Amino acid sequence: MSIRVLVGADTEKADETTVRGHTGAMALRWYSVVVDSSDPHALARWWGETLSWPVVYESDDEAVIAPAFAEGLEGTIPREQLPQGIVFVPVPEGKTVKNRLHIDLVPAPDDSHQDAVDGLVARGASLADVGQGDVPWVVLADPEGNEFCVLTPRE
Repeated sequence: MSIRVLVGADTEKADETTVRGHTGAMALRWYSVVVDSSDPHALARWWGETLSWPVVYESDDEAVIAPAFAEGLEGTIPREQLPQGIVFVPVPEGKTVKNRLHIDLVPAPDDSHQDAVDGLVARGASLADVGQGDVPWVVLADPEGNEFCVLTPRE
């Protein structure tokens, strides 16, 4: 089996490379999402509290949160099933445009959507308008302006 791979940012001008001997999907796993931040430690704590995830690693230049149940899973389940973390790193510039990628949060089926939104706003989130119009979800921004959505309750 051969896989065609386009190499280069401009796909119209990219070189075509063939990877020979490939027998299936590449053995990559989604490891983390990285969030640029002016204060990575504070933003990691805010998101950790929001998701009930502990800070699992901190250094001068990054802070990482991950689900509490993730500790000790490595080597006990297939690597593709390991949960992802969120890494917060410092950048000198502030956020200037709408995110191209965002997180959707959801209250449990029996929880109040409005109470979830109100609780996030009380902790430092703010209402955000990204042109969503009249929709059943609410768009908020975290304390550094990163947009995220709070969907209606569901599993």
